[in-house]
Amino acid sequence: MKNFFNDVYEVVKLIPKGKVTSYGAIASYLGTTMSARMVGWAMNAAHSLSDVPAHRVVNRNGLLTGKDHFETPTLMQELLQSEGIEVICNKIVNFNKVFWNPSDELI
Repeated sequence: MKNFFNDVYEVVKLIPKGKVTSYGAIASYLGTTMSARMVGWAMNAAHSLSDVPAHRVVNRNGLLTGKDHFETPTLMQELLQSEGIEVICNKIVNFNKVFWNPSDELI
């Protein structure tokens, strides 16, 4: 039986370093457009999985809404910045430039 969380994790593993995507973009790619919240739940459970770059998944506006689920409140931002992504006030600067859409990229 397919597991939705595992499907989400497989997509997240494909996000290139220096790029981010949104909960909704992953849900749309998986054919469950209305399930962005479930993608968020999957990401909240992913932080103990070392091979899932959960820091690369943000909300549709580029806000670091999942930051409270990391070991420290600043770790998500630190990880993004280490990949060259600028973050100010918990929001990604030039979000459209670093946005990676799985529906476009995984054809």
